[in-house]
Amino acid sequence: MMTGEAPLNTRRSSNEAAPPGFRALAEYITRELGIKMSDAKVPMLQSRLARRLRALGLDSLEQYHRYLVSSEGAAERPPFFDAVTTNKTDFFREPQHFRYLVESALPSLDPGSDRFWNAQVWSAGCSSGEEAYTIAMTLGDFGAARQRFDFSILATDISQRVLQAGMDAIYEKPLIAPIPEELRKRYLLRSRDPADELYRIVPALRSRVRFSTLNLVGPEYRVSQSFEAIFFRNVMIYFDKPTQERVVCRLCRHLRPGGYLFIGHSESLAGLDVPVRMVAPAVYRQALTGEP
Repeated sequence: MMTGEAPLNTRRSSNEAAPPGFRALAEYITRELGIKMSDAKVPMLQSRLARRLRALGLDSLEQYHRYLVSSEGAAERPPFFDAVTTNKTDFFREPQHFRYLVESALPSLDPGSDRFWNAQVWSAGCSSGEEAYTIAMTLGDFGAARQRFDFSILATDISQRVLQAGMDAIYEKPLIAPIPEELRKRYLLRSRDPADELYRIVPALRSRVRFSTLNLVGPEYRVSQSFEAIFFRNVMIYFDKPTQERVVCRLCRHLRPGGYLFIGHSESLAGLDVPVRMVAPAVYRQALTGEP
């Protein structure tokens, strides 16, 4: 049964008012996830939530919002987060960052080749794992040259669906195209069935990456360690300025002195009061102990 509210597949003109319930749901998304939701996002939101509404037997965004915030709606939050978050990533995306990591960032933090070093890196907003495994491949090669070196990577996201994909670590052939051939030979296993054209990250590399659920605008970060580097790339574009500043400051509390923050090349920290300074395009560094 349809109510008098706009059906989900209705196309909207630029002058058409948002359907009932959109604004309340948009405000909920911003409050819970930090994602800006203008009226221009109505078609996107309707499209992404259509399956959830059908599964729940609901007719409108208004009904869906009421259910989501009700005492019965707690179980709906994970699939809701899966539906409304954008998960776009690639292996070796913005490759200059990975060169900077091993050519400049890590050497500046190296405690000395005579000392064992367990470097830690955080992929915040990791999506389906391509960024985290790219970091792992990069650090694997760095460690082969440095000796007495190990590393671990924390990979976090709000979406359970993409976290599971990252833990599975299985990728189709088109997705691995950006990985250099020599790294494919070292770090990928091909499916036994050639027709599948599926590849999986080798166990030794998978063991270095820990996937965990984390909401960047949530009340707390259950993260205890400090990191040599944090990759927080192409996430801020979905936040307003106050949320960007708040999240970056929270992330920087988990950088070791002199640690590095990598953001997307389409992003900027200009105008934000944050405790890092730019040292390269889209690369920022926290001051060392004793530095101003």
